Formats: sequence, structure tokens, C-alpha cells
Amino acid sequence: MSSSNVFRVFRGCRALMAPARSSSSTAGAAVSASKAATAAVPKAKAKAKAKPKAAADSTKPKIPNRNLGIMKPTPISPALGSFLGASESSRAEAVRQIWAHIKLHNLQNPANKREIHCDDKLKAIFEGKEKVGFLEIGKLLSRHFVKAE
Repeated sequence: MSSSNVFRVFRGCRALMAPARSSSSTAGAAVSASKAATAAVPKAKAKAKAKPKAAADSTKPKIPNRNLGIMKPTPISPALGSFLGASESSRAEAVRQIWAHIKLHNLQNPANKREIHCDDKLKAIFEGKEKVGFLEIGKLLSRHFVKAE
């Protein structure tokens, strides 16, 4: 391959066109460079963090932790409420408890783990279906979350 072809392929990137180094010298250099970097970084971070925190705490207003999105508790339908034992729940918590129920009662199809066999409790939530795909759970649960208007 001629040098003009190499230049055209690598578009003049000197790192790609440079001759290869021996592996022992680069490995040793890389290890010593990483050791030096890790030794210097924690000390610098500790010093940098100590001073700004005191100043930042006094000037910044504290923002309360808010549950947003799927973590926000919302009112739920009576059918889902009887399953979960609560009048409101977050979507994430509802899915978590449904999966706990599925695993506890061994309701996953052993041949196809993506398929869930519904017992009577799950049929009440999942529109009376005998089998549900695991990707359908979120879609079937969405009708149980009442939108506050």
C-alpha cells in the first residue's frame, strides 16, 4: 500500500499512521501513567470538594426530593388496589409487586419465559386473559392508573 493510499484511508490521522510500538513498553507506560493519575486524582478531589461544599450549602436553596414520572404515587383502580392492598401506588412499585407475585407463584411459562400464565388475581388486573406476554404488563396496567385532572 503506498503512502498516498494510507493517507487517503486514514485521512492524515498521525496516530493511525504512526508505526506500532512494542507491547512491553506501552504496557509499562500505561500502568505507570494510570497509577500516577489515580494517586493524584483523589487528593485533588478531596481538596476541591471540601471548600466549595461549605460555600455551596449556604447559598443554594435546598430542593426537596420529588418522585416524578413512574416513581410518582398516583390513585389506582379498585381492582389493582385490591391486588396491591393500597389506594395509590407508583407504576414502578405496581410492576415490582406484580413480578414478585408471578415469581412467588411460579407463573412464568418454563418453556417461554416471556409468557406469564395468569391466576385468578392476575386475571382481575389483566382483563381476564389466560396468558400475557411480559411486555404487555405495562400496557395492561396503564388503564388502572387514574389520571388526576
